[in-house]
Amino acid sequence: MPRPAKHPVDVKLKIVLSVLSGESTIAQAARRHGVSETSIGKWKEQFLTGGRQGLEHGDRAGKPTGREARLVEEIDDLTRALGEAHVKIRALERGGASVMGFPR
Repeated sequence: MPRPAKHPVDVKLKIVLSVLSGESTIAQAARRHGVSETSIGKWKEQFLTGGRQGLEHGDRAGKPTGREARLVEEIDDLTRALGEAHVKIRALERGGASVMGFPR
């Protein structure tokens, strides 16, 4: 379980927007809010990549959860099986049972 965020999303958003608007530099914002420049740089990238959700979810933003990843894998397996079945049906339609190696 990820540790709780030290800074609320609204604070991160305010800091990032002040940097992006040119109101302050990353160094100035870091000193003013007692945050590292690295953190603000990460927040800025997260915001530019995923908007507010990027700040809420950090590095996980836009990445599938474990369940979503399993579902994508299952979809891939089913799609592959459907493709194989389609090829077999087409072969049967074109050449009959002998093409597929089925006895008559």
